[in-house]
Amino acid sequence: MSIAARRPLTVKFLATSFLMLWLILAAFPFLWTLWGSFKVEGDFFSKADWANSIFGTLTQSETGGSYTGAGYYGAWIQEEFWRAALNTAIVCVCVVTISLTCGTLAAYALSRSPYRYAFWLLLFALIFRATPPIILVSGYLLPFFEWNLWGHLSTTIIVLVAINQPFTLWMLHSFFKNIPKDLDESAMVDGCTRFQAFRHVIIPVMWPGVITTGLFSFLLAYNDFAVTSMLLSKENQTMVPKLASFLGTTQTKGNVMFAVAAVVSITAPLFVMIMFFQRQIVSGLTAGAVKG
Repeated sequence: MSIAARRPLTVKFLATSFLMLWLILAAFPFLWTLWGSFKVEGDFFSKADWANSIFGTLTQSETGGSYTGAGYYGAWIQEEFWRAALNTAIVCVCVVTISLTCGTLAAYALSRSPYRYAFWLLLFALIFRATPPIILVSGYLLPFFEWNLWGHLSTTIIVLVAINQPFTLWMLHSFFKNIPKDLDESAMVDGCTRFQAFRHVIIPVMWPGVITTGLFSFLLAYNDFAVTSMLLSKENQTMVPKLASFLGTTQTKGNVMFAVAAVVSITAPLFVMIMFFQRQIVSGLTAGAVKG
Protein backbone atom coordinates (compact mmCIF):
# COMPACT_ATOMS: atom_id res chain seq x y z
CA MET A 1 0.00 0.00 0.00
CA SER A 2 1.38 3.40 -0.97
CA ILE A 3 1.93 6.31 1.40
CA ALA A 4 -0.87 8.21 -0.31
CA ALA A 5 -3.28 5.36 0.38
CA ARG A 6 -2.24 5.01 4.01
CA ARG A 7 -2.47 8.72 4.78
CA PRO A 8 -6.29 8.96 4.98
CA LEU A 9 -6.38 5.96 7.34
CA THR A 10 -3.75 7.56 9.56
CA VAL A 11 -5.60 10.86 9.65
CA LYS A 12 -8.85 9.06 10.45
CA PHE A 13 -7.18 7.14 13.28
CA LEU A 14 -5.68 10.30 14.78
CA ALA A 15 -8.97 12.17 14.50
CA THR A 16 -10.88 9.31 16.13
CA SER A 17 -8.29 9.00 18.92
CA PHE A 18 -8.42 12.73 19.61
CA LEU A 19 -12.23 12.67 19.67
CA MET A 20 -12.32 9.73 22.08
CA LEU A 21 -9.75 11.38 24.34
CA TRP A 22 -11.74 14.62 24.35
CA LEU A 23 -14.98 12.77 25.18
CA ILE A 24 -13.33 10.92 28.06
CA LEU A 25 -11.86 14.11 29.51
CA ALA A 26 -15.15 15.98 29.10
CA ALA A 27 -17.31 13.23 30.62
CA PHE A 28 -14.93 12.22 33.42
CA PRO A 29 -15.92 14.94 35.97
CA PHE A 30 -19.61 14.07 35.74
CA LEU A 31 -19.05 10.30 35.73
CA TRP A 32 -16.70 10.60 38.72
CA THR A 33 -19.26 12.69 40.61
CA LEU A 34 -22.01 10.22 39.70
CA TRP A 35 -19.88 7.36 41.02
CA GLY A 36 -18.99 9.21 44.20
CA SER A 37 -22.58 10.17 44.94
CA PHE A 38 -23.22 6.55 45.94
CA LYS A 39 -20.33 6.51 48.44
CA VAL A 40 -19.96 7.89 51.93
CA GLU A 41 -17.98 11.07 52.52
CA GLY A 42 -14.99 9.23 53.97
CA ASP A 43 -14.53 7.26 50.75
CA PHE A 44 -15.22 9.91 48.15
CA PHE A 45 -13.01 12.51 49.88
CA SER A 46 -10.47 10.04 51.25
CA LYS A 47 -7.00 11.51 51.84
CA ALA A 48 -5.48 8.29 53.13
CA ASP A 49 -6.05 6.17 50.02
CA TRP A 50 -7.63 7.30 46.78
CA ALA A 51 -8.62 3.70 46.05
CA ASN A 52 -11.27 3.99 48.77
CA SER A 53 -13.34 6.15 46.46
CA ILE A 54 -13.37 3.29 43.94
CA PHE A 55 -13.79 0.24 46.13
CA GLY A 56 -15.87 1.89 48.87
CA THR A 57 -14.09 0.47 51.91
CA LEU A 58 -15.79 2.78 54.41
CA THR A 59 -19.09 2.57 52.55
CA GLN A 60 -18.98 -1.20 52.99
CA SER A 61 -18.23 -0.97 56.70
CA GLU A 62 -20.76 1.79 57.48
CA THR A 63 -23.69 0.70 55.34
CA GLY A 64 -23.06 -2.97 54.67
CA GLY A 65 -22.92 -2.48 50.91
CA SER A 66 -20.63 -1.07 48.24
CA TYR A 67 -23.11 1.67 47.39
CA THR A 68 -25.47 3.87 49.37
CA GLY A 69 -28.20 6.32 48.49
CA ALA A 70 -27.85 8.28 51.73
CA GLY A 71 -26.70 11.38 49.86
CA TYR A 72 -29.81 11.42 47.67
CA TYR A 73 -32.11 10.68 50.61
CA GLY A 74 -30.53 13.45 52.65
CA ALA A 75 -30.73 15.97 49.82
CA TRP A 76 -34.19 15.16 48.43
CA ILE A 77 -36.04 14.13 51.59
CA GLN A 78 -34.17 15.48 54.61
CA GLU A 79 -33.28 18.85 53.05
CA GLU A 80 -36.38 18.90 50.79
CA PHE A 81 -34.51 19.34 47.53
CA TRP A 82 -37.73 18.32 45.78
CA ARG A 83 -39.16 21.74 46.63
CA ALA A 84 -36.25 23.41 44.86
CA ALA A 85 -36.76 21.10 41.85
CA LEU A 86 -40.45 22.06 41.72
CA ASN A 87 -39.61 25.77 41.97
CA THR A 88 -37.06 25.37 39.18
CA ALA A 89 -39.64 23.69 36.95
CA ILE A 90 -42.14 26.50 37.57
CA VAL A 91 -39.56 29.21 36.85
CA CYS A 92 -38.25 27.51 33.71
CA VAL A 93 -41.69 26.84 32.23
CA CYS A 94 -42.85 30.40 32.86
CA VAL A 95 -39.64 32.01 31.56
CA VAL A 96 -39.60 29.91 28.37
CA THR A 97 -43.32 30.41 27.70
CA ILE A 98 -43.27 34.18 28.20
CA SER A 99 -39.95 34.68 26.40
CA LEU A 100 -40.99 32.68 23.33
CA THR A 101 -44.48 34.17 23.15
CA CYS A 102 -43.26 37.77 23.32
CA GLY A 103 -40.08 37.04 21.38
CA THR A 104 -41.69 35.36 18.38
CA LEU A 105 -44.31 38.10 17.98
CA ALA A 106 -41.79 40.93 18.40
CA ALA A 107 -39.10 39.32 16.24
CA TYR A 108 -41.57 38.61 13.44
CA ALA A 109 -42.85 42.17 13.51
CA LEU A 110 -39.34 43.62 13.44
CA SER A 111 -38.18 41.26 10.68
CA ARG A 112 -41.07 42.31 8.46
CA SER A 113 -40.98 46.01 9.36
CA PRO A 114 -39.85 48.34 6.54
CA TYR A 115 -39.03 51.16 8.96
CA ARG A 116 -35.65 52.16 10.32
CA TYR A 117 -36.77 52.07 13.95
CA ALA A 118 -36.64 48.25 13.86
CA PHE A 119 -32.84 48.39 13.66
CA TRP A 120 -32.60 50.82 16.57
CA LEU A 121 -34.89 48.70 18.72
CA LEU A 122 -32.70 45.68 18.07
CA LEU A 123 -29.59 47.71 18.85
CA PHE A 124 -31.12 48.93 22.11
CA ALA A 125 -32.01 45.33 23.00
CA LEU A 126 -28.41 44.29 22.34
CA ILE A 127 -27.09 47.02 24.64
CA PHE A 128 -29.60 45.96 27.29
CA ARG A 129 -28.44 42.35 26.97
CA ALA A 130 -24.81 43.38 27.40
CA THR A 131 -25.61 45.06 30.72
CA PRO A 132 -24.50 42.92 33.71
CA PRO A 133 -27.56 41.19 35.21
CA ILE A 134 -26.62 42.37 38.70
CA ILE A 135 -27.36 45.96 37.61
CA LEU A 136 -30.84 44.95 36.48
CA VAL A 137 -31.47 43.05 39.71
CA SER A 138 -30.47 46.03 41.84
CA GLY A 139 -32.91 48.20 39.92
CA TYR A 140 -35.78 45.85 40.74
CA LEU A 141 -35.02 45.46 44.44
CA LEU A 142 -36.62 48.70 45.66
CA PRO A 143 -40.05 48.20 44.05
CA PHE A 144 -40.04 44.52 45.01
CA PHE A 145 -39.43 45.42 48.65
CA GLU A 146 -42.00 48.24 48.62
CA TRP A 147 -44.68 46.04 47.04
CA ASN A 148 -43.78 43.10 49.31
CA LEU A 149 -42.89 40.92 46.31
CA TRP A 150 -39.32 40.04 47.24
CA GLY A 151 -38.67 36.34 47.75
CA HIS A 152 -41.46 35.05 45.51
CA LEU A 153 -41.00 33.08 42.28
CA SER A 154 -42.85 35.73 40.29
CA THR A 155 -40.10 38.28 40.91
CA THR A 156 -37.44 35.94 39.58
CA ILE A 157 -39.55 35.12 36.53
CA ILE A 158 -39.96 38.83 35.74
CA VAL A 159 -36.23 39.56 35.98
CA LEU A 160 -35.14 36.44 34.08
CA VAL A 161 -37.57 37.23 31.26
CA ALA A 162 -36.22 40.79 31.12
CA ILE A 163 -32.65 39.48 30.95
CA ASN A 164 -33.46 36.78 28.42
CA GLN A 165 -35.78 38.73 26.12
CA PRO A 166 -33.12 40.64 24.13
CA PHE A 167 -31.27 37.39 23.36
CA THR A 168 -34.53 35.71 22.34
CA LEU A 169 -35.45 38.69 20.19
CA TRP A 170 -32.13 38.70 18.33
CA MET A 171 -32.05 34.95 17.80
CA LEU A 172 -35.62 34.68 16.55
CA HIS A 173 -35.19 37.78 14.41
CA SER A 174 -32.32 36.10 12.55
CA PHE A 175 -34.50 33.05 11.90
CA PHE A 176 -37.40 35.14 10.62
CA LYS A 177 -35.09 37.13 8.33
CA ASN A 178 -34.05 33.87 6.65
CA ILE A 179 -37.66 33.03 5.75
CA PRO A 180 -38.70 34.64 2.44
CA LYS A 181 -41.44 37.24 2.68
CA ASP A 182 -43.08 35.54 -0.28
CA LEU A 183 -44.51 32.95 2.10
CA ASP A 184 -46.36 35.65 4.04
CA GLU A 185 -47.61 37.30 0.89
CA SER A 186 -48.78 34.02 -0.67
CA ALA A 187 -50.70 33.12 2.48
CA MET A 188 -52.39 36.54 2.60
CA VAL A 189 -53.27 36.31 -1.10
CA ASP A 190 -55.03 33.03 -0.27
CA GLY A 191 -57.14 34.82 2.33
CA CYS A 192 -55.11 34.63 5.54
CA THR A 193 -54.69 37.58 7.81
CA ARG A 194 -51.20 38.60 8.90
CA PHE A 195 -51.53 36.70 12.18
CA GLN A 196 -52.96 33.63 10.45
CA ALA A 197 -50.04 33.64 8.03
CA PHE A 198 -47.68 33.92 10.97
CA ARG A 199 -49.36 31.10 12.89
CA HIS A 200 -50.11 28.60 10.12
CA VAL A 201 -47.31 29.24 7.63
CA ILE A 202 -44.27 30.90 9.22
CA ILE A 203 -44.13 29.17 12.62
CA PRO A 204 -44.21 25.60 11.18
CA VAL A 205 -41.32 26.53 8.87
CA MET A 206 -39.13 27.92 11.63
CA TRP A 207 -40.15 25.46 14.35
CA PRO A 208 -36.54 24.20 14.79
CA GLY A 209 -35.48 27.78 15.49
CA VAL A 210 -38.21 28.18 18.10
CA ILE A 211 -37.11 24.97 19.83
CA THR A 212 -33.45 26.03 19.77
CA THR A 213 -34.27 29.44 21.24
CA GLY A 214 -36.53 27.85 23.83
CA LEU A 215 -33.73 25.51 24.93
CA PHE A 216 -31.33 28.41 25.42
CA SER A 217 -34.00 30.27 27.40
CA PHE A 218 -34.54 27.17 29.49
CA LEU A 219 -30.81 26.82 30.22
CA LEU A 220 -30.62 30.47 31.30
CA ALA A 221 -33.40 30.00 33.85
CA TYR A 222 -32.25 26.53 34.89
CA ASN A 223 -28.60 27.42 35.57
CA ASP A 224 -29.01 30.94 36.94
CA PHE A 225 -27.47 31.62 40.33
CA ALA A 226 -26.93 35.37 40.69
CA VAL A 227 -30.55 36.41 40.10
CA THR A 228 -32.22 33.54 41.94
CA SER A 229 -29.95 33.77 44.98
CA MET A 230 -30.65 37.49 45.38
CA LEU A 231 -34.38 37.53 44.70
CA LEU A 232 -35.64 34.30 46.26
CA SER A 233 -36.20 33.60 49.92
CA LYS A 234 -34.87 30.41 51.50
CA GLU A 235 -38.28 28.75 51.24
CA ASN A 236 -38.56 29.45 47.48
CA GLN A 237 -35.03 28.62 46.34
CA THR A 238 -34.42 26.95 43.01
CA MET A 239 -31.97 24.08 42.65
CA VAL A 240 -28.72 25.96 42.03
CA PRO A 241 -28.97 28.26 45.10
CA LYS A 242 -30.19 25.29 47.13
CA LEU A 243 -27.08 23.38 46.07
CA ALA A 244 -24.91 26.26 47.25
CA SER A 245 -26.64 26.18 50.62
CA PHE A 246 -25.62 22.54 51.08
CA LEU A 247 -21.98 23.58 51.01
CA GLY A 248 -22.54 25.55 54.20
CA THR A 249 -23.46 22.38 56.10
CA THR A 250 -20.13 20.61 55.65
CA GLN A 251 -19.40 20.84 59.39
CA THR A 252 -21.71 17.86 59.91
CA LYS A 253 -20.25 14.57 58.71
CA GLY A 254 -21.92 13.29 55.56
CA ASN A 255 -23.75 16.50 54.68
CA VAL A 256 -21.28 17.35 51.93
CA MET A 257 -22.63 14.31 50.08
CA PHE A 258 -25.95 16.14 49.86
CA ALA A 259 -24.20 18.61 47.56
CA VAL A 260 -22.64 15.80 45.51
CA ALA A 261 -26.03 14.12 45.06
CA ALA A 262 -27.59 17.48 44.19
CA VAL A 263 -24.95 18.11 41.50
CA VAL A 264 -25.84 14.82 39.82
CA SER A 265 -29.56 15.56 40.18
CA ILE A 266 -29.15 18.95 38.50
CA THR A 267 -26.87 17.80 35.69
CA ALA A 268 -28.55 14.53 34.67
CA PRO A 269 -31.76 16.14 33.26
CA LEU A 270 -29.64 18.43 31.08
CA PHE A 271 -27.88 15.44 29.50
CA VAL A 272 -31.22 13.78 28.79
CA MET A 273 -32.75 16.96 27.36
CA ILE A 274 -29.80 17.74 25.08
CA MET A 275 -29.70 14.15 23.79
CA PHE A 276 -33.45 14.22 23.13
CA PHE A 277 -33.42 17.59 21.31
CA GLN A 278 -30.04 17.30 19.60
CA ARG A 279 -31.55 17.08 16.11
CA GLN A 280 -33.68 20.18 16.66
CA ILE A 281 -30.72 22.09 18.10
CA VAL A 282 -28.47 21.30 15.14
CA SER A 283 -31.13 22.01 12.54
CA GLY A 284 -32.17 25.19 14.34
CA LEU A 285 -28.62 26.55 14.57
CA THR A 286 -28.00 25.62 10.93
CA ALA A 287 -31.20 27.35 9.85
CA GLY A 288 -30.11 30.47 11.67
CA ALA A 289 -26.70 30.47 10.05
CA VAL A 290 -27.70 29.90 6.40
CA LYS A 291 -29.50 32.45 4.33
CA GLY A 292 -32.81 31.25 2.94
